[in-house]
Amino acid sequence: MVLNRSAENECAMSTAHETKSADSISEIPAGEHRLQFAYCLWFSRRAPGKQATNQRYDQSLKLVCTFRTVEEFWRNYSHLARPSELVGHSDYHLFKDGIKPMWEDDANRAGGKWIVRLRKGLASRCWENLILAILGEQFMVGEEVCGAVVSVRFQEDIISVWNRTASDHQTTIRIRDTLKRVLNLPVNTIMEYKTHTDSLRDNSSFRNTDIFLR
Repeated sequence: MVLNRSAENECAMSTAHETKSADSISEIPAGEHRLQFAYCLWFSRRAPGKQATNQRYDQSLKLVCTFRTVEEFWRNYSHLARPSELVGHSDYHLFKDGIKPMWEDDANRAGGKWIVRLRKGLASRCWENLILAILGEQFMVGEEVCGAVVSVRFQEDIISVWNRTASDHQTTIRIRDTLKRVLNLPVNTIMEYKTHTDSLRDNSSFRNTDIFLR
């Protein structure tokens, strides 16, 4: 577990949990409240100007922690650096246990993601609101939400929610509307959507997106 809130130490120390799965622990501690799904929190960082490749991205992913209960989540989260404390090209990825935050993962391959671009200074609050909504099953779409990512960049920060089935338009729109409510976004906020098939095609997370204004 990450015990130092500096991003450098966080990246280095998170490797201790790389082989630990939430399902590898058979017992839930007495008195703790089990989440509907187990989750893994990942961290990644890319050097500015370095072109990402699938292999390089996979190697950059560090498993910070896994948790299955509300209490396990808070024990880990309370020690983590917040997005506003991260530097450079850094990302947190919160995904259901068994799903890796990669376009090629079987659970993600046919899906896509909603994208919200934030001005600097808002990411920490928005990220916390989002992950609490996911853990609390506020999206009410069952297994359709695979995970969420906060991406810290130099000019802006980006929140994204990954879903399993891009072709399920009704569920995808429901995820969008819940995301707007959870983040308390203004009515005229621009929301973007991109399928993982398109991301694989152009090797980009946030370029060439479909734009929605509502």
